Amino acid sequence: MKLDEHIKLWNQAAIKIWDIRHAVMQPGELLEDYLLPSSGFIYSVRGAGHLKLDGDEHEAQRFHILHGGKGMRLDVWAEEEFEYYLLLYRAVYALPGNKELARLMERHQPFALQYGFQPQEPLPLLRPLDLIRKAWQQADDLDRIQIKGLFYQFIHELLRQMKTQGIKVSKPDLVTQAIRYIEEHFQEAITLESLGEKLNYSSRHLSMRFKEHTGASPIHYLIQIRVKRAAELLIGTDAALNDIALEVGYADVYYFSRIFKKHTGLSPVRFQERERNKRLSEDRPFILSEKSIGTGKLARYIGNYDNHYQYKRGGSVRMKRNTTSGLAISLLLTLTLLLGACSSGTANTSTNAGASPSPGNTTESASPAQNDSSQASPAEAATRIVSTEKGDVEVPAEPKRVVVLYMLGDVVAMGVKPVGVSDVYEGAAFEQELAGIQTLGKWFEPNPEAVLALDPDLIITPSEETYNMLRDIAPTVFIQPFNDKTTESRMNMLGKVFNKEQEVKALLNNFNKKVEESKEKLKAAGVYDKTVSIIEGGKKEMSVVASKQFGRGSQIIYEYLGMKAPKVIQDIIDSGKGDNQIVSMEVLPEYMGDYIFRSSYSGMDDLSENAIWNSIPAVKEDRYVEIEFGLAYYSDIYSMDKQLDFIVEKLLEGAPKA
Repeated sequence: MKLDEHIKLWNQAAIKIWDIRHAVMQPGELLEDYLLPSSGFIYSVRGAGHLKLDGDEHEAQRFHILHGGKGMRLDVWAEEEFEYYLLLYRAVYALPGNKELARLMERHQPFALQYGFQPQEPLPLLRPLDLIRKAWQQADDLDRIQIKGLFYQFIHELLRQMKTQGIKVSKPDLVTQAIRYIEEHFQEAITLESLGEKLNYSSRHLSMRFKEHTGASPIHYLIQIRVKRAAELLIGTDAALNDIALEVGYADVYYFSRIFKKHTGLSPVRFQERERNKRLSEDRPFILSEKSIGTGKLARYIGNYDNHYQYKRGGSVRMKRNTTSGLAISLLLTLTLLLGACSSGTANTSTNAGASPSPGNTTESASPAQNDSSQASPAEAATRIVSTEKGDVEVPAEPKRVVVLYMLGDVVAMGVKPVGVSDVYEGAAFEQELAGIQTLGKWFEPNPEAVLALDPDLIITPSEETYNMLRDIAPTVFIQPFNDKTTESRMNMLGKVFNKEQEVKALLNNFNKKVEESKEKLKAAGVYDKTVSIIEGGKKEMSVVASKQFGRGSQIIYEYLGMKAPKVIQDIIDSGKGDNQIVSMEVLPEYMGDYIFRSSYSGMDDLSENAIWNSIPAVKEDRYVEIEFGLAYYSDIYSMDKQLDFIVEKLLEGAPKA
């Protein structure tokens, strides 16, 4: 981040002093694993010591200043008597109306950056810190105004010296922070949303970054840590199973047992028996089983920020021995995930060797669990092999407990009743059909533990991310419903998975027949050759759909009915590279066709008094239609059937009068 930008953001921040502390450490004393409760400055003023912030080491000889963000881990070791100040503060962006600064603030997170240097003029920095410390303990509201002024004097001097000395700042590693937090708080209730809030990032951004760097979701990593710790307790103690479950963050021992078995292949009791017998027979300490239960030593935080003065004796040797580097954490995570991948089984093709099953035909094949028992019933053994983008997958011949993400209307239309689904938007065509069924979160970000708790026998996922997140839970089929996957190919694939190919054929035939009948109605009414625009947005700007597969009714209007948009939009649609176009209200009329469909939702802008909006011919002549967001969002066969009815009805209502 450029220092000029950093200074600009400091100018727009609202600051609250959180605390100031003054400490003197004796030679050999160690402050270990202190988690910063807010952003802060550490300013050493006497002696020599070693500072480590989020794994980055700094040598402090007399004067040295270091800045870190909330959640960063600080280690301090005193080589000789070592004196320093710790100034903790919180900062928020005070001008949310300035979009440029807001984007800059979001992109760089200036108060979470790490930077450190030895100031050339140390005393001007020390003076305001010492005055803040003296005023802090007994400060009333008036004194706190003075303290805030002293803080800004400190910041001004700091930034001036940084500019003079050419000091650079660096962004903290989000994934490293997330891993550390999970390892330290795995016993607590952690969700993706709460983790994102702790780290000051959106849950979606955090999940994407975590997946990019580790290949897994944060919640999957949390489960790995919990199972690893549970395995250690099962082998090394005689604690009751209920106590172990509570210790690793699960209040329900039955739920804990199911998760443990999913990730190790054995129940906790069987796992404990096997590993203890192995230890006795091989006369060696416990090493990783072949199942994925994690690796390495868990770094533990010694408490909250009030533990700041709880130093540990031991010196530099101990500090090096007990501190895990960022690289070690990354290697640990990589090994854990690789082991998990090796132990997971989305398709057990080896049990069907020589059977040459074809998709859609029921074959008798034994699953791994059935190979362990000769008592498996014929119903349990009945499975089929389907070929997917991820290879052959063994699915139940008659799945009973299905989890479906996004493609909800497709399975509803096929007569499948899921046990769990992704969130259903209000007004969705299938809302009533799925009433009472457990929802599992957004389709692109489901809760893996909630999915696991449903004990599904089949999972249908629409994205690579969700496939990788859930594939270890049950047989998982990845079907891409967007862009490159037509309705026909998607439905045919689902038909093979559920052994309902004839039902799918009938659904598609009926839908296509209805489309052709609708075209004839529109032609007869003189509407078919009219242009149609699809929009979503408000007074300042509109999103104009420029694709056949964006949703909001675009597939029905532009793909199936084959109607056209205004030329400026149709050219983009025909290129096949369109998505949507963001246009200002001033130029919106240029993008509006003979008919307008506007995606409507609670709280959207009222345009009834907007002069530009009211100047559009389709609005003036009552050829403007609001289509409920929930109805128009989905592109499954059930939703599109209902969209077709609605769209054709509204187009005919606006047809030219004879």
